[in-house]
Amino acid sequence: MGAIFQSLGRTITAGVVILLVIMAAAGTFGQMGSHAWAAFFMRWLHVLSGVMWIGLLWYFNFVQTPSMPKIPDEQKPAVSKVIAPSALFWFRWSALATVVTGLLLAWMQGFIMVLFTFQGTHKAIAIGMWLGLIMAFNVWFIIWPNQKKALGIVQVDAAEKAAAAKMAGMTSRFNTMLSIPMLYCMVAQQNGGL
Repeated sequence: MGAIFQSLGRTITAGVVILLVIMAAAGTFGQMGSHAWAAFFMRWLHVLSGVMWIGLLWYFNFVQTPSMPKIPDEQKPAVSKVIAPSALFWFRWSALATVVTGLLLAWMQGFIMVLFTFQGTHKAIAIGMWLGLIMAFNVWFIIWPNQKKALGIVQVDAAEKAAAAKMAGMTSRFNTMLSIPMLYCMVAQQNGGL
């Protein structure tokens, strides 16, 4: 059993196997060809992606950023050269996966156009979607380009590096602020709207 937990790949594989056993026991496999099941599966992928994205956003804002001043200077490269680039990789790709799966789900459910017009009974999810799109834009076009400079992935002078770190940090805080109403809107839609 210990071998499973010594590898992230084996841990994830074990989680998928447990899921498949649960699905088999529940008789889920007979429903897999239906549109309802496909929409459910897409929703699950959307939630899974979103948990990783917002989890990493909150990790950066609640853990990493506040902890950096407490870390001795000689130990900071462990975070800035190893941990942060890896976390930012998963952060930006989970943001993209969340957006793509959300849009696919809205298309599968037949209300994609309503999200762009804020009409009908989908106002909460439309607001949540737009907040998520703004946040994803920030991840890819403000936070990531500036983090590359701040972390030294892209070489710039010290002043530009400091400015980039500040911009990335403020935009990340902006996204943290938007994550609160975004998550509320996403859950509100499933529970009667705003």
